[in-house]
Amino acid sequence: MSTAARAIGLQVEHIYTAYDKADVLTDVSVDVAPGKITCILGANGSGKSTMIRSILSLTRPHSGNIRFEGRDITALATHRINQAGIACIPEGRKVFAKMTVEENLRIGAYRENSSEVIRKRLDEVYEIFPRLKERIKQLSGTMSGGEQAMLSIGRGLMAAPKLLLIDEPSLGLSPLFVKETFNVIEHINGLGITILLVEQNVHQTLALAHYGYVLMQGKVVASGTTEALRNSDEVKQAYFA
Repeated sequence: MSTAARAIGLQVEHIYTAYDKADVLTDVSVDVAPGKITCILGANGSGKSTMIRSILSLTRPHSGNIRFEGRDITALATHRINQAGIACIPEGRKVFAKMTVEENLRIGAYRENSSEVIRKRLDEVYEIFPRLKERIKQLSGTMSGGEQAMLSIGRGLMAAPKLLLIDEPSLGLSPLFVKETFNVIEHINGLGITILLVEQNVHQTLALAHYGYVLMQGKVVASGTTEALRNSDEVKQAYFA
């Protein structure tokens, strides 16, 4: 990757992240190219969610560095990382069940003071998710899993992120909603938002992403273009056997 490209992307550089002094991530390095979809694949317990937590400084690496747009963000507080332009769609969606659709979305824009800007962002989210517009006053806890997935993604977009971290978006969804969710992710990327997609759904993820990494027991065991990963003997053995 060129120096120019690296200057405006996300670089995870040789990080070690531990829980109770036991390393979960070991010497992990990942480059997320601007404007692209980069995926992190791996089974449960491989360290995928710890990677997200490390980037967001929820669980800080004890060694290594994380840079975004050329700036070292390793030791920044989580809200400062959000202010830098990184937003996250968490695993399991985690909507605020007793709040309406629009109240959930507005929380995503908590840093924005302009009501005009917030309204514009709401309109943009409703354009992507017309179903949410139909349910503005509905309590999010009464929505289906697929609708909550839309709401979670919409809430992340309300922060106007440069980089969107998406953790296991297909988890618990029907095949129809999985397909719809992946179509939305592709659409969002088409708007110019860089995406780091963490997933177990190997087939659909490799069909969507541009570049990928495979984690196994906290280490990167394979990386490359998604076409190369599909044809990798190691990945085939691990996922397609």
